[in-house]
Amino acid sequence: MKFIVSSTQLLKHLQQISGVLNTNTVLPILLDFLFEIEDNQLTIVGTDLETVIRVKMPVESQESGNLCIPARILIDSLKNIPEQPLTFNIDNSFAVEITSDTGKYKVMGENPENFPKDPVTNDSVTFTMPASAMQMVINKCLFATSSDNLRPAMSGVYFELNENGLTTVATDAHRLVRLTRKDIDSKEKSSFIVPKKPLTLIKTMIPVSDEQIKVGFNDKHLFVTYEDAEVICRLIDARFPDYKVVIPPDNPYKLIVNKNDFQNALRRVSVFSNKSTYQVALSIHGSELQLESQDIDLSFEGSERMACQYDGEDLQIAFNAKFLIEMLSAAESDEIVMELSTPTKPGIIKPSGTTNNDEDLLMLVMPLMLNA
Repeated sequence: MKFIVSSTQLLKHLQQISGVLNTNTVLPILLDFLFEIEDNQLTIVGTDLETVIRVKMPVESQESGNLCIPARILIDSLKNIPEQPLTFNIDNSFAVEITSDTGKYKVMGENPENFPKDPVTNDSVTFTMPASAMQMVINKCLFATSSDNLRPAMSGVYFELNENGLTTVATDAHRLVRLTRKDIDSKEKSSFIVPKKPLTLIKTMIPVSDEQIKVGFNDKHLFVTYEDAEVICRLIDARFPDYKVVIPPDNPYKLIVNKNDFQNALRRVSVFSNKSTYQVALSIHGSELQLESQDIDLSFEGSERMACQYDGEDLQIAFNAKFLIEMLSAAESDEIVMELSTPTKPGIIKPSGTTNNDEDLLMLVMPLMLNA
């Protein structure tokens, strides 16, 4: 088998899917890319058994065939080869000879029959959504997922399709993000949990644009297709917690504050907080917000005050500053609204004055016990 391909285009596609490979695998074949040649088109596949990524690109070839090539040596070699056509010659023992304008390189491939087969798409339900909407879901929800392996349901993002559109939820039990997109139509009422790793890979593979991507799912797998790229991943087989019961129906106190000013103040004050809790106390009196932190063991203290709009009784409540900073980054507005109640009940954060009526973002954060 023989084919000719652009060196830089091949490297670009290989780097696009290399993130799926797991170096700590017990199956050596998973350290390879699967090359499939047919009708002057090269399909490259990478997998870690949980997630499969395939991309397609044009090549010059008079033949069809399959081959597995070690990923790392191929990427490392292509990084040092300037733009030029490369000729790949593969013999019957899967030995690969790569010829450039000035050099010749050999690597031993493997039998493609040993490469894992793709999951089947039987009984899958499909819908479309803008690529920008998927990017938004990932950007605004992924940071709130849990890293606790004992809680697998919380280690991914929960997708819920219903007549109101698409609702995505992520939580680690200390904070929760709920994003609803009303501009996504699905004929099915269903739900599934997508792991963190494939969502991170999807983010790198699709653009921030209004172009439509195709999303399909069945009871075990998710299928995301955009142009010549496809991501297939195994869904998390667990029951997502009932997130609706933890969202307070009414937090009567409303705090409105400039997002950037609040975020920067949190960054400065949290430097002096205890690094195990990142606790920052918020004291709200009238139109003034006071931020205070301390590390008793090291005798560190920090405090700042800033202007705010507040409707409610005077209140002192503490939060993890690191959580607040991440959540504020997800709010695309100049001002944010914090809905509060008592020092022991969760606070709600919402963007203020958003113009996108098709999007509804709600973020919840649990308070910390105030230092005595």
